Amino acid sequence: MNRRTFLNRLALLVNGIAAILVGVPVIGFIFAPAVEKAKNKWISIGTLDEFTVGQTKLAEYINPFLVPWDGETAKVPCWVRRIDEQKFQVFAINCAHLGCPVKWFAESELFMCPCHGGVYYADGSRASGPPPRGLFEYKYRVENGHLEVRGGRLPTIQESV
Repeated sequence: MNRRTFLNRLALLVNGIAAILVGVPVIGFIFAPAVEKAKNKWISIGTLDEFTVGQTKLAEYINPFLVPWDGETAKVPCWVRRIDEQKFQVFAINCAHLGCPVKWFAESELFMCPCHGGVYYADGSRASGPPPRGLFEYKYRVENGHLEVRGGRLPTIQESV
């Protein structure tokens, strides 16, 4: 084997390895949604007595798909608005613009994002600022006197109510 043949084969081997190292994650990214369904589970965020009709309250649940190193990040906050005895709205705490945590101001009945000035009405719809849409909502249900949300992954446009 001469030098030129050796270097050609070596270059093909190195390029093949590089193609595999780049290609496997890209292929996984493309086909993962078709293979893996979104991991979500019904999680209790409190009894109905904890939420007053006409008020919005911060609630929290533990992500059911946690791993030992999650620590404090396993705690997922959400805003719960009780409309009447059986009707609720449960919002993800993240702004629809860049994901900063929004804060509820009861005096003005607005959610406000401190990062870029996004403002949302009490029903979660966009009031002003850069967010392109309203707050993301969790699916919820009332079961045995408890308010439960479909949690695990944060809600997105496809998963919103």
